[in-house]
Amino acid sequence: MNYRKLVAVAFATGLTLAACSSEGEETAGVSADQDEVDPAGVDSETENGTGQDGDGSSDQASADEEPGSEEGANDSDDSDSNSDPVAIAPGTEVTLLTHDSFSVSDGLFDNFTLETGVDVNVIQGGDAGELVARAVLTAGEPEADVLFGIDNTFLQRGLDADLFVPHKSPLLSDVPTELQLDPEYRVTPIDVGDVCVNYWIDAVGDTVPSTLDDLAEPEFASQFVTENPETSSPGFAFLLATIAKYGEDGWEDYWQKLADGGVSVTPGWSEAYYGEFIAGGGDRSLVTSYASSPVAAVLFAETPTDVAPTGVLTDSCFRQIEFAGVLAGTDQPDAAGLLVDFMLSETFQEDIPLNMFVAPANSKAVVPDLFVTHAADPGDPLSLSPAEIEANRSDWTERWAEIVLR
Repeated sequence: MNYRKLVAVAFATGLTLAACSSEGEETAGVSADQDEVDPAGVDSETENGTGQDGDGSSDQASADEEPGSEEGANDSDDSDSNSDPVAIAPGTEVTLLTHDSFSVSDGLFDNFTLETGVDVNVIQGGDAGELVARAVLTAGEPEADVLFGIDNTFLQRGLDADLFVPHKSPLLSDVPTELQLDPEYRVTPIDVGDVCVNYWIDAVGDTVPSTLDDLAEPEFASQFVTENPETSSPGFAFLLATIAKYGEDGWEDYWQKLADGGVSVTPGWSEAYYGEFIAGGGDRSLVTSYASSPVAAVLFAETPTDVAPTGVLTDSCFRQIEFAGVLAGTDQPDAAGLLVDFMLSETFQEDIPLNMFVAPANSKAVVPDLFVTHAADPGDPLSLSPAEIEANRSDWTERWAEIVLR
């Protein structure tokens, strides 16, 4: 998902196609409608993302209360954190390995260099899954110093491979504890987003599904396009949402209903959102995308608008958290730690929402009004533990394929 890189072009093109699709039909109130922009967050798949697929995957922020809200923030004592000044040799360079959906404003790292004297070299390496696989192959002798883009769906794999060394950022006190999934501080939460089913408002009219149960009804299943969880980050996140919702005893029956009802499956986010979904000229009114997809639709509308053409089925949302970590074996552990700290600083965090379409993890970061207004608030998004995901990934995707692709 090269979502974040090609966002502007994709949305302008997609909205234009949507406006011109359906002969004799009117589309949403934008004449033109990520990486492709996975509007949300990044399709972290090979196109994303994650990761937009740029797996870099990406879950999003709540419109009324960002995931970085101060409630539940870590109150732990920072006396043992990495807060002491570190002497860095002039001309030091650190390399950041990240996914293809990584996108920041031009010159953002210049601030870090001015503050620390450390230059940043960025390497992009596919979607979230490819990123982690690449790091595992070089574990202990990494090609970079810091990895960013591993999310909660791949986190356990990275921890089991001992990819990271502990680094406790002094800014973790500003991050809600529910985002801090590793008590050993091997990874630091940087952003949060939600993968959710989106719908084209003008097409669904008053018959909007409000729950996952509704989505399985034939009238909606026949209008729904989602991504293959074996090849797509948002597709896998939606599969996880159904498992979290219905459990081991019910998710297979749920997918059987979707299959019987006519659900369509594509390899990745781009093929779904800008292929079969109305945004790209298709005829399906429901698609797996992101809670922040409406933000991108408004931001990149060819004709300025304050109204998004899409809505979000918040009952379907699965939370994704992206992390950064200092790679084990780096020759620059101190400088790498400073880069992780910078990525958690307000300067970096406030750059995230309108570049990567996910919410900042730091509760003190100011979120743009456009993001707050148009990103859907999932309330209590679905989730599963990283350990459970890793232990069952293969079995779940294989069983899914037997049900849906047979």
